[in-house]
Amino acid sequence: MGPAFLVSVGYMDPGNWATDIEGGARFGYTLLWVLLLSNLMAILLQGLSAKLGIVTGKSLPENCRDRFPRWLNYILWGAAEGSALATDLAEFLGAALGFNILLGIPLFQAALLTGVAVFALLALEKFGYRAVEYAIIALVAVIGLAYLYELVLAKPLMAPLLKGLVTPNIMDGRLYIAIGMLGATVMPHNIYLHSALVLPRRALMEPRKHIRTQVADSVFALNIAFLVNAAILIMSAATFFERGVVVTSIEQAHETLAPLLGGASAVAFAIALLASGLASSTTATLAGQVILQGFLHVRMSLFVRRLITMVPALVVIYFQVDSLKILVLSQVCLSFGLPFAILPLISLTKNHAVMGEYTNRRATTNLAILVAAVILLLNALLVYQMLGGKI
Repeated sequence: MGPAFLVSVGYMDPGNWATDIEGGARFGYTLLWVLLLSNLMAILLQGLSAKLGIVTGKSLPENCRDRFPRWLNYILWGAAEGSALATDLAEFLGAALGFNILLGIPLFQAALLTGVAVFALLALEKFGYRAVEYAIIALVAVIGLAYLYELVLAKPLMAPLLKGLVTPNIMDGRLYIAIGMLGATVMPHNIYLHSALVLPRRALMEPRKHIRTQVADSVFALNIAFLVNAAILIMSAATFFERGVVVTSIEQAHETLAPLLGGASAVAFAIALLASGLASSTTATLAGQVILQGFLHVRMSLFVRRLITMVPALVVIYFQVDSLKILVLSQVCLSFGLPFAILPLISLTKNHAVMGEYTNRRATTNLAILVAAVILLLNALLVYQMLGGKI
């Protein structure tokens, strides 16, 4: 157990916060079904990614490099790097906002402090992946406890909450936020990362038992992520939507919480945001290394990669671009990057020459194809709407 916890952090990162807060504040509980659907998709896809790594002894990018033509691998690598950069932008910005809110320091200095903190977390890798996993699990616990406290204070309405969980609705402007939530939950870089995180454990048990433990790990860790995401949206709906409060930024959400729920609530919000940003920014850097090494067979120091990927976030912060809009837009970009990770994953795990006796059953492959089709359909609907179409 453990790899899925590193992966799960990406499912409750600041990009999720942006989409969940905006979704709850604008539409109440009506988009909870998106989180539930996204979580089910994530469990299936992360399970397939872990299985591929366990059976082949190679990550998804490495398998792509071995099995696909060079021109296709360059396309897949470009899409993967674009997704990783969009992810990293959201996560780094979120952690900087956490420091900014908690310490009251300017956002640019908070971003530099974030860089130092992430370097410290990455340095734990020298003691092995378990050290990183323990640190990430501790940060996940902080996020979960902070939002449990927020929910107790918010006192959400149960009837509309349960209805929003089981009633699909993408009308009246909900589609853009719904796809942002999908992109924030099922993330391309996590699909690549999971296939690599299981590799150090391959020698500990036979493949079939290892696959079962990783499925259990994914179900447990990703359901925790779902509960955290749902808690963020529910808190936003109960605190802002029900009171008619318009929220246009994460900073405003924090400032508004204090008079509505008390100062301790605002502090809990900031601590959880900081923990979320630091943890997810660390795993995004690990994923970037897996992508570069797998597709191009190029090794780069984690610290060098972290320095390079800090630049876009520092530019956005320096020019004071609207943080919430950037966070939501980055998550929509992730949704468009998903097919470039999902389709190769399906192709490889249904290939008997790659998987042998562990090849996907037909029902599993069909379900994975359905997931990919749903994502592609939602993306097409978004493009249609952005070009002026009415839904």
